[in-house]
Amino acid sequence: MAWDFSTEPDFQEKLDWARQFVADKVEPLDILYARREFHPLDDELRPIVDPMKQEVRDHDLWAAHLGPELGGKGYGQVKLALLNEILGVSSWAPIVFGTQAPDTGNAEIIAHYGTEEQKEKYLQPLLNGEVFSCYSMTEPQAGSDPQQFTTLAVRDGDEWVINGWKFFSSNARTSAFLIVMAITDPDVSIYKGASMFLVPTDTPGVNMTRQVGLAGESEEEGMHALIHYEDVRVPAESLLGGEGQAFAIAQTRLGGGRVHHAMRTVAACQRALDLLCERVLSRETQGSVLAQKQFIQGDIADSYAELAQFRLLVLYTAWEIDQYKDYRRTRKNIAAIKALTPKVVHDAVWRSMHAHGALGVSNEMPFGSMWMMAPIMSVVDGPTEVHKVTVAREVLKGYQPAPGLWPTAHLPAKREEARQKLARHLEHIVGNS
Repeated sequence: MAWDFSTEPDFQEKLDWARQFVADKVEPLDILYARREFHPLDDELRPIVDPMKQEVRDHDLWAAHLGPELGGKGYGQVKLALLNEILGVSSWAPIVFGTQAPDTGNAEIIAHYGTEEQKEKYLQPLLNGEVFSCYSMTEPQAGSDPQQFTTLAVRDGDEWVINGWKFFSSNARTSAFLIVMAITDPDVSIYKGASMFLVPTDTPGVNMTRQVGLAGESEEEGMHALIHYEDVRVPAESLLGGEGQAFAIAQTRLGGGRVHHAMRTVAACQRALDLLCERVLSRETQGSVLAQKQFIQGDIADSYAELAQFRLLVLYTAWEIDQYKDYRRTRKNIAAIKALTPKVVHDAVWRSMHAHGALGVSNEMPFGSMWMMAPIMSVVDGPTEVHKVTVAREVLKGYQPAPGLWPTAHLPAKREEARQKLARHLEHIVGNS
């Protein structure tokens, strides 16, 4: 039996370096080059960012999510979680460390299901940090229900022809290629009749109708495309995995993605708590600093306890993945942390933002973009309600209905059962009385 909450000294040194590196060199990019992280490096940014990436490589922390066969160090999910607790404070840090979503998940499925040719053409540039990619699955009419998908791919000789609409295809605007889910057999369930395709973004017929932005972003800043695939022709070898395997592939990708979102959320919640504590020790009202007010103390206690619980479940889930090497065996806890993610970040950011008063809701503090993580995390990679259903179903697998009319904890029945189990002892007592 082994329970350990410590980190290996060698890896702790790497974490300490990463924390200082992010604070000193990466976070300034968030201030001066906000919302530029998913754009190709230009002549201004390349001399700044490329040397940073090299420093990360020199410290053996580049693409820490990858195994040695893909150029990573095989650190596993627990160490990745500890690193993401640092990277999650910065929008640029995942780019600099080669662990940005959605490219991490996209690389994982190409590595698992791609041919050697596909890996050379799409995977290697992705792993090298040379290009971005897009996962184009959601459709405007379907929401979270894939049974409503209509995008169709039809075989025509040595090609596939794709027609349909996809919505909120993140980073399509600057991506080199898209991973597109399309129906290839409409006569069976979509869970057996959908396939994945690797589609270069410049393929004729890939029409990006508009770039949807997040709340607070201007139209020019939008990075989530509405795409009309109009007679898009791709060669037969563009099929990723086999026909009808889209959902098996998707689960490989989404399982890891959901965990990584939760890992980075730990960092956001810790930052919110740090800002809260700094603020309430710095401001005075009604004769004492805010930190001495019981309402504030309650907020600090709630944020700390909720973060500690959330972090432990994230780390435990990461440990399970390392142990089992199978996302399906850990789907209950993956779904649980994904369902918790929006609430824990909402509450942590809200308390900190509120303690900052008018300044907290202004554009002179980072709380607006931090708070937006809550609604984003509640829908990305599946809505919260779907994950709660998954948790409930997995939990219920370990239970059975009561065998009779009454619950198993029904006290009259338990009392009679206890009497029968202790009958000989009770008879002895009565006999000696």
